[in-house]
Amino acid sequence: MSGTKLRNRLFETIIVLFGISFITFGLTYLAPGDPVRTMYAVSGSIPSEEILEQTRESMGLNKPFFIQYWNWLAGCLRGDFGISYSMNRPVADIILVRLWPTLKLAFTSLAFMILVSVPLGMLAAVKRNRVADYLIRSGTFLGISIPNFWVGMLLLYVVAVKFKLVSVVSMGNGIEKLILPAVTLAFAMSAKYTRQVRTAVLEELNQEYVIGARARGIKESIILWKHIFPNALLPLITLLGLSLGNLLGGTAVVEVIFSYQGLGNLAVSAIKAYDYPLIQAYVIWIAVIYMVINGLVDISYSYLDPRIRKRSEI
Repeated sequence: MSGTKLRNRLFETIIVLFGISFITFGLTYLAPGDPVRTMYAVSGSIPSEEILEQTRESMGLNKPFFIQYWNWLAGCLRGDFGISYSMNRPVADIILVRLWPTLKLAFTSLAFMILVSVPLGMLAAVKRNRVADYLIRSGTFLGISIPNFWVGMLLLYVVAVKFKLVSVVSMGNGIEKLILPAVTLAFAMSAKYTRQVRTAVLEELNQEYVIGARARGIKESIILWKHIFPNALLPLITLLGLSLGNLLGGTAVVEVIFSYQGLGNLAVSAIKAYDYPLIQAYVIWIAVIYMVINGLVDISYSYLDPRIRKRSEI
């Protein structure tokens, strides 16, 4: 990617993040409920209306919308996302503590997804309209149709409760705490990705270079892994970036089911407690991560496809 394109991409990212921050702040501003009253309720005290009003004034919640937004945005640019209403701690510290568990969960799910979907997708493409293809496609239909929460609860009952292979609650460190949440997240994603791999490989199987390689007597396995798979990789990388973004933003339900202490679980708790600074920071962090991942995917194109690299050099 050339320097000009990189600058343009950076400028687009800043504009999008600015829009996301404005919409997020606006929605939380318009949301019903009183965060000050909720904050006192969490601490177990019921103050008078006078004290509530003084607290609103000290927190700047009585100021006009645009002044509140500007103060919040200026703080975010300095790395200060405010103080959590429900935990009474800096939001940035809370987010950083919960970020690593969510990243571990997302990348483990992604690894499971790749290990399952790439071989199955290629097998389904090679064995097109045969028994293996029908079985794999039927499995992917099930994977796409069954909701994540149901898969999670089923795994929880069978693996943790019935056979006691892992603990019911996925709190604390250790790879065993990641297994059930990661498999739950990877289940539906694997089904979607298997179908995408099958489609991409099928398109490549009909190309002339494949027919030429077969005519030269090259082994089918070599054609598949050394010629077809690298060419099918480009559209799959785009989907991989989107999948990782979906995993990072869509872990909330699974984290709650398994009591996993990640960002999604934190976001649900923040919503229930009307903890606006925490909700706003969560959205901004997820948006930044999502955009960084997509930016890296775009940059990787020029390294994986020489045609894109040539065009960017012109």
